Amino acid sequence: MEIILSQTSSKPIYEQIVFQIKAMIMNGQLKPNDSLPSMRKLAKDLHVSIITTQRAYDELSKDGFIVVIPAKGAFVASQNQDFIREENLRRIKSLIKDAYSLAQESGISQKVLIEMIEEIDKEK
Repeated sequence: MEIILSQTSSKPIYEQIVFQIKAMIMNGQLKPNDSLPSMRKLAKDLHVSIITTQRAYDELSKDGFIVVIPAKGAFVASQNQDFIREENLRRIKSLIKDAYSLAQESGISQKVLIEMIEEIDKEK
């Protein structure tokens, strides 16, 4: 499991860890019931404090992405497709908001944005 952290990012380290593990789960790189590194091992590998990895695992557990079993470890949760779809829709909405803001700043109309989406769809 490869996690790349940026010290210059505006996002806290634990959020970067959460985002990357969620992405690995969402794209199928991590499968249900796969084990994750222990908090200590992950902290050591990433050169961060155990508190940081604990916070990331707590967040992932709270969001239903992983299950932490005391004395056994952390595992990717068995998820249903509806949950994955909802999370993907949330991420897509966030990306569209960013694209829309950039388009407004650049004077690009909503019509042009829609045309761009249709063009991308045709390329697939």
